[in-house]
Amino acid sequence: MLTLKLLREDPEFVIERLKVKNFDAKEIVDLILEADRQRRVIQTELDSCRARQNTLASQIGGFMKEGRKAEAEAVKAEVASLKEKSKMLEAQLQEKDEQQWKNVVLLPNLPCDQVPCGKGAEDNVVVKIVEDIPDLGENPLPHWELVKNLDIIDFDLGVKLTGAGFPVYKGKGARIQRALITYFLEKNTSAGYTEYQPPYMVNADSGFGTGQLPDKEGQMYYAPLDGFYMIPTAEVPVTNIYRDVILKKDDFPVKMTAYTPCWRREAGSYGKDVRGLNRLHQFDKVEIVRLELPENSYRALDEMVAHVEGIVKELGLPYRILRLCGGDMSFTSAITYDFEVFSAAQKRWLEVSSVSNFESYQANRLKLRYKDENGKTQLAHTLNGSSLALPRILAAIIENFQTPDGRIVVPEVLRKYTGFDIID
Repeated sequence: MLTLKLLREDPEFVIERLKVKNFDAKEIVDLILEADRQRRVIQTELDSCRARQNTLASQIGGFMKEGRKAEAEAVKAEVASLKEKSKMLEAQLQEKDEQQWKNVVLLPNLPCDQVPCGKGAEDNVVVKIVEDIPDLGENPLPHWELVKNLDIIDFDLGVKLTGAGFPVYKGKGARIQRALITYFLEKNTSAGYTEYQPPYMVNADSGFGTGQLPDKEGQMYYAPLDGFYMIPTAEVPVTNIYRDVILKKDDFPVKMTAYTPCWRREAGSYGKDVRGLNRLHQFDKVEIVRLELPENSYRALDEMVAHVEGIVKELGLPYRILRLCGGDMSFTSAITYDFEVFSAAQKRWLEVSSVSNFESYQANRLKLRYKDENGKTQLAHTLNGSSLALPRILAAIIENFQTPDGRIVVPEVLRKYTGFDIID
């Protein structure tokens, strides 16, 4: 969430920066500033009213002692009238606060200076590409056919049990899924991330804290009886561990990792991009989250990007790293790097990770702060990244490591976790 201080001091800067995200903020900013102006007028009147109340109230006792009962009663009546007026002004002030709040949360995070302008995925910038694409012959099979032939993932059974987008992993399919989770977690913990096992459902306060609410409410599964949301990523519960917390400078960096299943409605998705594991409603993901001092957050971002790259490289998959343009970035992000792996059978790139710096945007919503060297309270910076999302990683492994006779060679780095080196 953007700070009112920034909106008051430099509204034109906010409006211009949000144009990079193709977001026209002028109307909302104007509403916020008008509510702020009205709020200040009401606050001034309320302060004056309260001061007058206090002055008059202090006179009542003196009048009574002096036997000036009629004057004391007149002052009492005026104080009572001022109290009623104060209540009315307090209600008006609360109304303006609510108006201001509702509009401030509609503004996305400002993109940092490194973010390129653009409207969509076609305008993203490739910052690195490692194309060691395997030669699979003339007619390589897509993963949805390979897994059916090998009987390791059952999409039809998932439809029977739940619906489309909820696959069932079987035998070696389940074991390689578990192997990937263990491998990712061990890579993260060896890099200094503390492992957590958070709840898979969160309340509305947690959804708001990381920016899923109100922006992505329609994409989240909701249990109305309890008011809980199924998490779309471990980022939500893990980052919220530090909601309403004031840290010391010595506490930084805070590095956390977690495996969770994730749920997303993916409303509006259709076409070839949703085949097989390409787009699911339930999927597994390992996440890394960092809390940083503002002056260190971009160095931390580079470290996270390098960390994810090291994992993808060890898996032996062709990959590229993209810096997202403003129009393709999330509501909460200040800058995002996407990782994509190449699917040799589908002949296209599949996104497997996003690594983002949110600067102070989430921290302001979370009230996640720290005390600086002068004892002043400041907002921390938050970052997160997929390390990694499993479905498309598994799809790329299945397709890129297929043999001419339809078997799957397990990447060497995973074999100590699977206990086998081929799926047949």
